[in-house]
Order: sequence, then C-alpha cells, then structure tokens
Amino acid sequence: MATVITPKPENSTVVDNQIKTSQKKYKMITENVNVYYGNYLAVKNISIKFPEKSVTALIGPSGCGKTTFLRCLNRMHDMTKSARVEGKVMIDDIDLYDKSIDPIYHRRKVGMVFQKPNPFPTMSIYDNVIAGVRLNGVRDKKILDEIVEDSLKMAYLWDEVKDELKKPAIELSGGQQQRLCIARALAIQPEVLLMDEPASALDPIATQKIEETITELKKDFCIIIITHNMQQAVRVSDYTGFMYLGDLIEFRETKKLFTDPKNELTAKYVQGHFG
Repeated sequence: MATVITPKPENSTVVDNQIKTSQKKYKMITENVNVYYGNYLAVKNISIKFPEKSVTALIGPSGCGKTTFLRCLNRMHDMTKSARVEGKVMIDDIDLYDKSIDPIYHRRKVGMVFQKPNPFPTMSIYDNVIAGVRLNGVRDKKILDEIVEDSLKMAYLWDEVKDELKKPAIELSGGQQQRLCIARALAIQPEVLLMDEPASALDPIATQKIEETITELKKDFCIIIITHNMQQAVRVSDYTGFMYLGDLIEFRETKKLFTDPKNELTAKYVQGHFG
C-alpha cells in the first residue's frame, strides 16, 4: 500500500521571495487560489508570482493538483460545471476572473499546450497553425503566411516543414506534432504559455527538441510547465513549485529548491523517497 504523507499546515509553505532580480516584473500572479469540484477542495490557497521571460516548473506526484491549478490560469474550468475557482489570477494587474473580463479574450493571452500532441488531424500543417487566428477573423493571405512562418520558426519547426506546409499534420512525427501545437499556441500571440507535460509522450530526441524550444521561447514569454521529470525541471526552469495534496509546499529558484529544500516534504520528494 502506498504511503500517504500528510503535509504540514498551509502556513508552513516555503515561498522564497528573495529573488535576486528584485526589480523583475511579474507577468502573472495568483492570489489565494482555491479550486473546488463540487464540495471537494482540489487546490488550496495557492499564491505564486510568475516573472516575465522565465520558465516556472510545477512538480509533485500524480493527483497533487498541478493540472487543476494550471487550468485555472487559462480559465479552462469555466467549461466544467462542477468546478469553481476562488481567488485572483492577475496578468498585468488585471484579474482574469473579474466579471467584466471576456473569457475568450483572456484565452488569447494565455496559450496552452497539452500532454499529448493534438493537431487537428484533417488539417494541413499550415491550417493547424492558423486555426485560432482564423477564428479571430484574420483572412488576409499575406498576414496568415507571415504568422505561419513566424510561429513555426519560434517553435523550431520551420526548417523541417517549410517545403511541405500542405502536408497533413497527422503525418508528422510525435515530436514534430508537439512543436506544431506549440506553434499553434504561439500564433495567437499569447503573453503566457502553459505546458502540461509537453514531452511526456515523446522519445528522448524529441524531448530534447521540446526542451530546447522552451529555453528559446522564455526569451519572449512567461512559461509555466508541469513535469513529472525532475531532471527536466532542473534543465529548463528558473523557478520551481512543489505541490502535494492540493497544497503548494515550497516555491523557490529551481537550483535552491533541488539543492537546499527548506521543507521536509520537498526534500523527500526530490530525493525520490516517494512519488
């Protein structure tokens, strides 16, 4: 039987606010976020500041609330009748859960890449990239061509597919499909990019390509990534949050969290004692 470790009270959360770049601007801030499914509290009172042009990794065992929390940041729980979100999610001082905010407009500001590559199978590479852009009313062929090229370049896929843009997206390899999904998310010009285990279904070579893409993208975007691969978190992220049973146990610079964790639970998790 799996051992259940009980986290310390919520006020024991370790959040390292002594970030060296104290003048760094925060692109997204969550304040006291709770998520309920009916009466079940799945995410508990989470407050995090996500710096712009950086990668933040969320780690923790399966079922700890990482994906539930991530979906808050894109208002995806709006589509689940039993879900309820409390607290604030701020982008540039605008609360995305304010009643005056249009959820569709918000989703253009926060792109999402899912665990498994999900290109539209009946569409070409070209049409996959601009699917969201067309929904927003863009029809000019020259503009669409520029968006496709720019987005595929940012996703480090352009050189591999530029001569076969009419090819069905489903014919790409798994790693290429995932980078295509990243390009599709980038095409709508988001300010924040969410990635839920973007390399978990890929082979090591494809995973390396995704990690290289993430490293380059952080020059322009605030990226929040969920990963079960702790080595991946170390390789790609600047900051890491460890979650357990819906609580944020510790949030610090990645190197500090892995080499000098302040919470006993964090230390046990990163040392592989449970997971």
